[in-house]
Amino acid sequence: MSVSADASPARSDFSDGLRAIAPLVIAAFPIALVFGALAAQKGLSPFETMLMSGVVFAGGSQFVAIDFWASPVPWVAITVSALLVNIRHVLMSASLGAKTRQMGFGWQLIAFGFLADEVWALSEHRAQKQGTSFAFMMGLAVPFYVNWLVMTGVGASLGTLLADLDPAKWGFDFAFPAIFIGLIMGFWQGNKTAMILAASGLAAIACKAFVPGAWYIAAGAVAGVLVAAMLADPKSYEA
Repeated sequence: MSVSADASPARSDFSDGLRAIAPLVIAAFPIALVFGALAAQKGLSPFETMLMSGVVFAGGSQFVAIDFWASPVPWVAITVSALLVNIRHVLMSASLGAKTRQMGFGWQLIAFGFLADEVWALSEHRAQKQGTSFAFMMGLAVPFYVNWLVMTGVGASLGTLLADLDPAKWGFDFAFPAIFIGLIMGFWQGNKTAMILAASGLAAIACKAFVPGAWYIAAGAVAGVLVAAMLADPKSYEA
C-alpha cells in the first residue's frame, strides 16, 4: 500500500487539513443555506436536497440544476449544463495528479471524488510547500462535505422562512466570488498571474455575450490554460 502505515503523520496531516479548511467551511454556511432554500422553493424535500448534495457535491452545478428545475425535469439541459460547469475538475485533477502519485491510484480516486475548488486550492498550496497526502486532503474534504450536506438540508427545511430572502440584500450573492477571489490571490505571481486571469476573464465574458449556455466556463478555463502554457518556463517541462 502506498499510504504510510505510520498513523502519527496521517493524524497530523488530517489535523492540518481540518485547520486549513475551517474558515472556508464557515464561509460556505450562507451559500449552502441559500441553495437549500432555493431547492425547497422548487419542490425538493430536505431529504432530496441532501441527496443531491451528497451525490453531486458541486455547488456551482447544483445552483445551475436548480435554476433549470421544472416539471417535467429537463434532464438533458441540466446534465449538459452541469458537465460544462464542472469541466474545470478535469484540469484540477490533472494539476494534482502528478503531485499525489505517492498516494497510489486507488487513494487518488477516493480523494479526487471529494474535490471542490476550495479543497483543490488548499491541496495545491500544500503540495508546493511540503507535499499533499491523502490524510491532508481528507482533513479538507470531510468537514467541507459534511457541512455542505447538512446546511443545504437545513436551508431546505427553512425554505418557507427563507422564501423571501434576497441574497443580494445580505451580500450572500457575493459569497461565491469572494471565496474564489481569496483562492486565486493565494496563487498570485505578479504579472504572469494577472495575464492569465485577464485572458481567462475576457474569454469568458466574450463567450457569455455570444454563446448561450454555460460554455463561457470552459472558454475561460481553456484560455487561461493556453496563456499559462505560453508563459511557462521551458525548464519546468524538463525531467
